[in-house]
Amino acid sequence: MIKRRTTGKRKQTESNLQIALSEYIKLQYPNVIFTAESSGIRLGIQQAMRMKKQRSVGSLPDMIIMEPRGIYHGMALELKSEANSPFLVDGSLRKDLHVIAQARMLDRLKRKGYWAQFIVGIDEGRKLIDLYMSWD
Repeated sequence: MIKRRTTGKRKQTESNLQIALSEYIKLQYPNVIFTAESSGIRLGIQQAMRMKKQRSVGSLPDMIIMEPRGIYHGMALELKSEANSPFLVDGSLRKDLHVIAQARMLDRLKRKGYWAQFIVGIDEGRKLIDLYMSWD
């Protein structure tokens, strides 16, 4: 039997990041209501079509925290693993149609009064959620 070597760290996929941040919010802010977008879940064609019909548009953010803070109605987060950052080394946005559509949705939500942005990695996610939750 061949054993695989592991580092003890779970690979940080966007799905794992979403789960980790969900658990973090539940522990740190148990009274906060939030939801996670399910579009990344693999479904059969019938279920996928049904889910699509239940959304207003595509490119919805991965997480929405329904807790007003400061001047914002809530927080909308597009989660990215560190291996899949939407940004180039110079800080500009990657020229990827999917990433561009996500950035447009975040801008649309900002215009509607949400704090909306890309989050890259668990550390940045926790830091920015804590910052947002500290506002009165």
